[in-house]
Amino acid sequence: MRNVFRNLGPNWYASVMGTGIVANAAILLPVHMPVLNSFALGVWMLAAALLVALTLATTVHWIRYPENARRHHRDPAMAPFYGAPPMAMLTVGAGAFLVGRDLIGLPAAITVDEVLWTLVTVTGLVSTIAIPYLMFTQHDLELKNTLGTWLMPIVPPMVSAATGAALIAHVPAGQDRLALLLCCYAMFGISLLASLIIITLLWGRLAYEGVGPARTVPTLWIVLGPLGQSITAVGLLANAAPSAIPQPYATAMRATAVLYGMPVWGFALVWLLLAAAITLRTTRRHLPFSLTWWAWLTAATRTAHGFISGRLFLPPPDGLAYHASRPSSREIARPLSITG
Repeated sequence: MRNVFRNLGPNWYASVMGTGIVANAAILLPVHMPVLNSFALGVWMLAAALLVALTLATTVHWIRYPENARRHHRDPAMAPFYGAPPMAMLTVGAGAFLVGRDLIGLPAAITVDEVLWTLVTVTGLVSTIAIPYLMFTQHDLELKNTLGTWLMPIVPPMVSAATGAALIAHVPAGQDRLALLLCCYAMFGISLLASLIIITLLWGRLAYEGVGPARTVPTLWIVLGPLGQSITAVGLLANAAPSAIPQPYATAMRATAVLYGMPVWGFALVWLLLAAAITLRTTRRHLPFSLTWWAWLTAATRTAHGFISGRLFLPPPDGLAYHASRPSSREIARPLSITG
């Protein structure tokens, strides 16, 4: 059991994030059935329990293995996953409002959502600045190292924008409500522009360097995250706008949601087909399991198996030619690989 805490990384929070998304997506489906609501509640409770357990385990990791913990941000393969903890907490917080209110009551659900949203929005913005800063100044990267995981640290503001839309109606009307709306739009822009840059780099890497190692192929699906979340965010913010901002701005925001959402949805479908084709091609050859797998039911089953066997807690193999720092750094560079 020692390896459970020794090699624990922020990439594990992606499992919480994915589980919470399943719950939120289930409750937001246009079909409402008691069995579906019960399913969503059960999955949300699982996500909340995983979040608590993983946070406690991470605390133990930092106390017992501080050197390993401090090494994560210097690892170019692991550092981007510092975006996963805030997104995991945002997802669980949003689930408290969407799903958990039937269990804990609406006032408590709003309080949980507001506290987590405020705390995690700040940490998400820190991730959006700190991880790219480390990539620019300390990590030794080449075009062939560009992965979908680079999107992880810059997506939290987009998730904050989408989940913050539900809170607009629950803050005092007037200046407070307007400020929250505009802050959400600002975070939408922060994440969107940075995502477009990385998606462009990723397209270039695929064209010039090829698909790359098989275990990194599932990270191509991460691109659908910021694309889909941006469509969701701009739509939800447009729906919340009339209660926070006067006309004609509210109407313009609704029109913008359609004018933005449809073209981006079209590109997302293209990327979906490309990612599916590349994944199928890789699967026919060999696609090893890792925490980057996208299909939740399969990932949950394989994660549970890897947890019980302990394989997922082993040190990562040296698969990718990543280095911990630029050549000018005083530290000795060593090869690192993706564990998520």
